[in-house]
This record gives sequence, C-alpha cells and structure tokens, in this order.
Amino acid sequence: MSPALIDAAIRLADALARENEALAALDLPRAAGMLADKQRAADAFFAAQALLPDGLPTTAGRDVAERLGILAEENHRLLERAIAVQGRVIGTLARAVRPETLGYGARGGRTVASRPSAIALSARA
Repeated sequence: MSPALIDAAIRLADALARENEALAALDLPRAAGMLADKQRAADAFFAAQALLPDGLPTTAGRDVAERLGILAEENHRLLERAIAVQGRVIGTLARAVRPETLGYGARGGRTVASRPSAIALSARA
C-alpha cells in the first residue's frame, strides 16, 4: 500500500467511524448528512487504489485495511438496523392514519369515517 492509499483509507475509515457513531445512536438525520463526505472519501480511496499495481501490503497498510474492513462490516450492520427501525416507524404511521374500520351507524347502515382522526407527528428524530 502506498502512502497515498493509506491516507485515503484512513480518511474513509474515519468517515465510516463517524457515520457508525451516528447510526449506533439512531441519529439518522446526522448519519444521512454524512453521506457526501463518505462518498468523497470512498471515491478518493478507490481512485488511489486503481493507480497502484498489486503488491504486498506494508504493516501500516494491513493495519488500516483491517480497520477499514471492521468499520465497513459494522456500517453495513448499522445501516440494516436503521432501515429496519425506519420501516417500523413508517408502518406505525401508516396504521395511525388509516380510516376507521367499517361499522354500523345509529340507523343500522354501515358507515365509514370520511377522514382519519387527528394525529400529531414530530419531524425530530
């Protein structure tokens, strides 16, 4: 691994570590705000990697590659968890705004609510 590739890998690992912190706290807005930085770091890493011939990595290269692999696996796991949580939240909201079920009115006929009952939503995560 060249010094440029090691530097790019460290920047990518640091970006993943910051995103993982936000995801672990389920701070999804903060994690989403880090996407551009993570993408730039990944692009720089892949560009630096493409310039090098395959060769034996240095000790520093192996260390940063191991750190990057661990962080990438954790990032994958945390992203899957965040998606599952977000899906549950969306499901809860969808159930909350469904129209009332059919029932019988005072005169014996079936009735349907013309609009859902009032609900309150918070935009804060």
